[in-house]
Amino acid sequence: MLSKKKILLFLYFFFTPIVIIFCLEFLLKIYFKSYKIPTDNRLKFRYMLYSKDKVFDGHKDFFKYQPNLLSRHLLYYFEENEFLKIWDYEFNTNNFGLVQKSDIFPNKDSILFLGDSFTQGQGASPWIDNFNGEISGYQVINGGILGVGFQQFENIYDHINKDFNIKKVVVIYVGGDIRRGISTASDKNVLFIPDSKEELDCDWNECGKYFASSKKEDKKILENFSETLSKLGFEHDILFNKDLKKKLGTNFYNIALYTKGGILLHPGKLVRAMIDTLPENVNLYENSFLLNWRKLNNIINCDFKNGSIKTKKIIFATNGFLKSLGIKKNYNFPITLTASMTRPLIDEEFKSIGEPKEWGVLPIRPMGATIRMTKDKRILIRNTAEVHNPYKMSKLDLDKRSIKQKIGIKKRFPQLPDDIIQSAWSGIVSRTRNSSQIFEKLDDNIFVAGCYNGSGIGVGTLFGEQIAIKASNENTKEIEIIESINKPTWLPPQPFLDLGIKARLLYERIRARSEI
Repeated sequence: MLSKKKILLFLYFFFTPIVIIFCLEFLLKIYFKSYKIPTDNRLKFRYMLYSKDKVFDGHKDFFKYQPNLLSRHLLYYFEENEFLKIWDYEFNTNNFGLVQKSDIFPNKDSILFLGDSFTQGQGASPWIDNFNGEISGYQVINGGILGVGFQQFENIYDHINKDFNIKKVVVIYVGGDIRRGISTASDKNVLFIPDSKEELDCDWNECGKYFASSKKEDKKILENFSETLSKLGFEHDILFNKDLKKKLGTNFYNIALYTKGGILLHPGKLVRAMIDTLPENVNLYENSFLLNWRKLNNIINCDFKNGSIKTKKIIFATNGFLKSLGIKKNYNFPITLTASMTRPLIDEEFKSIGEPKEWGVLPIRPMGATIRMTKDKRILIRNTAEVHNPYKMSKLDLDKRSIKQKIGIKKRFPQLPDDIIQSAWSGIVSRTRNSSQIFEKLDDNIFVAGCYNGSGIGVGTLFGEQIAIKASNENTKEIEIIESINKPTWLPPQPFLDLGIKARLLYERIRARSEI
């Protein structure tokens, strides 16, 4: 391996002019594009935006980029209440996650260029692409990474040298590189461009949603709703049986209010995509049942079946299971929901219902059926809500509830076969008496977020982010808005609570009996 002394001497006498040329070229490009450069070198606010949700390939003591990446990259400084754009360009990475168009291969003699953002070519087309992947018979490798210095040059070299036949090393540096230590990058440290063309793999579909009823007399309810939406500026339409049949593939519904902008997605895929983007310093332990927790001497002790965890700070975000953990137990209660899903419809079945596009229907009354047509031509239905032990749902109990859902599907699509349901499952949601959410700091080091009242995909995602910010002793406008909303109201003790819930559910079930 080359010694640092030899590298430094070589660079001082030969490559310093190259750095100057690159600096001048960069400044000239900026000048002629009329970009404004911040005047204060001590700027505190620098914003990096990328059009991909996964950019960096982070390692313990260095980082590079994801392989085969095409990403738009913007850089802004915030100075004197003004955002100053420094650059806006697209860059490619090769098969190894380095910024160059040419892929690199282990069996070729190679020249490795090491350096910071200048060497990488940040803010402009990478200079190394001018060599078309080769210099005098040697494969060229662009090891330039933004923001790194000499301590990290060696780490990057060791990483690349394991797989490639490096014959020559060229280091291009600026004075500040000498002072830089080890640096890592995570996708959590950057911002992403809102109009990104790439989305998380969660079957995202901005197709809107329908509030529908089989009863013509519900027209007045939807008209009142329409007036409210009009005042708020939300686009919507009221549709009747004939038009609804074209949209939904069923003549079960007689009237519906359609709202634009509603999003259908696959919750399981969304959760998995979020898990896949967790930073490396986050450990995820799935299927870990919390048996007990307690605070002792400012340390929270959590006991699990196969071990325990001690922590100085904890966030409880277990939604329907908050009460069972003794958290805000007089302000929330669990409700058990059950859903069933059909197998994918075959072509003949799909044609028989008019080949509708993906859609979602919400009932006017809470106990009515929630039903949707999925992207892969399945029908999903949820038409039960009950007080039930959240930890136990036998196969027999699940089958009984699935029968109700089969009946619900047959009412809407009588032409489909009886044995079409493929799967059924049960889950827990958390409710409060006044439909408010829980978002609190319970103690100096104990935080809680939950009780989304059946709207956890959207609200829960927001609350999860904001409670983490609050636990970091920071504040946002979102937190201020959340904390200004009414808090959950007190609930009566058992057995009065269960009796009250069951009575209310029975009442709502009777009201919505035609919609189940």
